[in-house]
Amino acid sequence: MLRPPRRIAVAGTSGVGKTTLAARIAARLDVPHTEIDALHHGPGWVPREQFLDDVCALIAQDAWVMEWQYTEARPLIAERAELLVWLDLPVPQQMARLVRRTLARRWHRKELWNGNTEPPLRTFLTGRDHVIRWGWRTRHRLREQVPAALAAHPQLRLVHLGSQRAVERWLAEL
Repeated sequence: MLRPPRRIAVAGTSGVGKTTLAARIAARLDVPHTEIDALHHGPGWVPREQFLDDVCALIAQDAWVMEWQYTEARPLIAERAELLVWLDLPVPQQMARLVRRTLARRWHRKELWNGNTEPPLRTFLTGRDHVIRWGWRTRHRLREQVPAALAAHPQLRLVHLGSQRAVERWLAEL
């Protein structure tokens, strides 16, 4: 019997459920999960200077689960990861999740990372990088990034999950 992977990165478009899936994988395998957004965003949504140092310290550990995002961190994570789980849900489902999550966070003024909250909803119309607009604009980027990471990191195995049913089936077998 093969041992379960101990260093796992979860890829997916904004709002698709990367963090939720990463936390479920970590609980299932009894492996630490770190939300990479918490490492990246400082107060006022300013990227933290020590972000990459924190990522490097985390991936040096024997076991972890984290989201595979941020251009500068992806190659570092892929170099150490054993498994890349690509959560590739249909765009309508991804966008519905992103909109629901964003509205709920804003409505409840939920603190996300380091004191940050979702900006006012009007910024959807004015901010080019509002998370909903970002999610729409970048929804297909992983179709190039995942194959490139696999080519650059031959040790990396891929699990490509295209539906919530596939997610549940895979988790049950993990």
